[in-house]
Amino acid sequence: MNSVVWFEMPFDESERAQKFYKDVFGWQINPVPNMEDYLLANTTESDPQTMQPKNPGAINGGMSKRNSNTAQNPVIVIQVDSIDEHVKKIEGSGGKIVMPKTDIGTFGFYARVSDTEGNEIGIWEQSKQ
Repeated sequence: MNSVVWFEMPFDESERAQKFYKDVFGWQINPVPNMEDYLLANTTESDPQTMQPKNPGAINGGMSKRNSNTAQNPVIVIQVDSIDEHVKKIEGSGGKIVMPKTDIGTFGFYARVSDTEGNEIGIWEQSKQ
């Protein structure tokens, strides 16, 4: 079974979105170095070594400026063993590729797909290094 491990939340105005999620939910939101218009949204305490949530079942996520290259609505991200294998399954089951497999440096790989209902979801392959 593949688990939800991340979320992505689009925004139109960075400061307004950050204030909302900080004030309402107490999230810690920080910019990502060298990634313009992308923020980390920490919703739970994380291990400083692995960056993984300490609380079972909790996830953190990211926030990005809404534009033609980003999702227009929130996206859940599901971890898979192989994006390549899951792309075949997704297409074979009537889904579509929205954003092809992208290398995220030493962290892993990411792709965005749509299901048969038009919902966009992310799929994440952890680096095996």
